[in-house]
Amino acid sequence: MPGSRLDPNKSLEGYVGFANLPNQVYRKSVKKGFEFTLMVVGESGLGKSTLINSLFLSDLYSAEYPGPSKRHNKTLQINPTQVLLREGGVQLKLNVVDTPGFGDAVDNSNCWEPVTNFIDSKFEEYLNAESKVNRKSSPDNRVQCCLYFIAPTGHGLKPLDIEFMKRLHDKVNIIPLIAKADTLTPEECRDFKKTILNEIEKNQIRIYEFPDVEDEEENGMLKKLKERVPFAVVGSNRVMEVNGKKVRGRQYPWGVVEVDNLQHNDFLALRDMLIRTHMQDLRDVTNNVHYENYRYKKLANVSATDGKVKDGSRKPQDTNTADS
Repeated sequence: MPGSRLDPNKSLEGYVGFANLPNQVYRKSVKKGFEFTLMVVGESGLGKSTLINSLFLSDLYSAEYPGPSKRHNKTLQINPTQVLLREGGVQLKLNVVDTPGFGDAVDNSNCWEPVTNFIDSKFEEYLNAESKVNRKSSPDNRVQCCLYFIAPTGHGLKPLDIEFMKRLHDKVNIIPLIAKADTLTPEECRDFKKTILNEIEKNQIRIYEFPDVEDEEENGMLKKLKERVPFAVVGSNRVMEVNGKKVRGRQYPWGVVEVDNLQHNDFLALRDMLIRTHMQDLRDVTNNVHYENYRYKKLANVSATDGKVKDGSRKPQDTNTADS
């Protein structure tokens, strides 16, 4: 009826069943599985392959398929690797995109172009699949996260680091990492983190921002997570025994650096953030922000081009006919 209003706080007199909707979504999601594309960028020898193997407890890189730094060709290439992971009945199709040869040349001018072109090409593929008359379920290979490895120099970002992140920050979620953090003392690591964050702010680089949460407990955990950015990480797949307990770590004359110990490095915090708590948000930001920006610019350019063609397609004789 005109002018009628629904009661926004209408109580139910019995069980209807829509409270079960989340379970339906959960079952459908588990059946379909999940996709995630992770890009790793950084100079050779910073432990990218080891860290990826450590993150997913899987030999993505092995003797049969070596990591980027073990390959002879040092020109910049884009190499996607796909692996299917299963855990607790949930299936994850993981795409790892590595960039062997990045930053290894004498002249690194425009070495970010193959990376930006690759990210744009995946946006283009997704846009074309969306625009078809008969849309079928096609794989989502859009890059949802870029782990950028920073050399542990202790002096700050290199010009290449700054330029690369500025070129990519509006295309992909960038998470900066300090590689091989066990080469720095705790004091050096803290100072290096402050220097990197200051330079990121000074150069107006937008790295991945954690979403705001209302829950106080979650907010406290999120605050601790933010304090660890950029993540200072150590990777190792070697298992050794320390005080009767088996741990993954690196052996030194003065002791063992444990990979899964937050007092030694930020690896555990990175893994929890990337996989357990923020993987879906990284997917959402990619879809709702980076992809939408690309889509808007692409369609706006098409509309502008079509307008010019239509304006210029009117021949002189058409004008004369109109005047007569």
